[in-house]
Amino acid sequence: MLIAGFPSAYTGTNCYVLAPAAGEQCVIVDPGIEVVKQLDEVIAEHRLHPAAVILTHGHFDHSFSVFPVCQARDVAAYIHPSDRDQLKDPWTGVGMRPGTPLFGQISFAEPDDVRELTDGATLQLAGLSLGVRHAPGHTSGSVIFTLDDDVSEGELLLSGDVLFQGSIGRVDLPGGSMEAMTASLRDVILPMDDAVTVYPGHGPSTTIGRERISNPYLMELQ
Repeated sequence: MLIAGFPSAYTGTNCYVLAPAAGEQCVIVDPGIEVVKQLDEVIAEHRLHPAAVILTHGHFDHSFSVFPVCQARDVAAYIHPSDRDQLKDPWTGVGMRPGTPLFGQISFAEPDDVRELTDGATLQLAGLSLGVRHAPGHTSGSVIFTLDDDVSEGELLLSGDVLFQGSIGRVDLPGGSMEAMTASLRDVILPMDDAVTVYPGHGPSTTIGRERISNPYLMELQ
């Protein structure tokens, strides 16, 4: 199993590349601000062939580069329908005035091929089996992705901005809700096995077991 991750230059948003092995097809997760050059280097280094882009949610720090990445590789982008409008209008997700330059860019567009995610679905992409769970709270369309198949040594969780090491995503932006976040943590995150490795949208990786005993937002729900 190949997992390559790196933070974006400005917001520290983690972009991940997943593949069964070097030289295989791959899935790109959350291509954020100005990641195209580094992403191309990772793809070239491991001789990978992108099959899709998957988005944990619509905030521009996670989706800023989705259009150029998808168009250059002729691949689909996957996003929950509740956050899809942010691909064309990212200002709605962060409460900014439409047309305000975002890192020098004032216009955005969807890729040619956008596919909507549904709760409980399983995506078969690049030889990987990715489970989809709707986990609103940070945004109304936040999702997490799980991977548990023959190519990995144990279950993996791509948690986006739902769960971080020692914390959770903010809930004070448009579409955010502490009530929804609490439900997602209780019903989606806490039932997971302690051994699950968590790859979050920001910061270092962790495990469910570590967060269960140290993350205050999870501890208060047990």
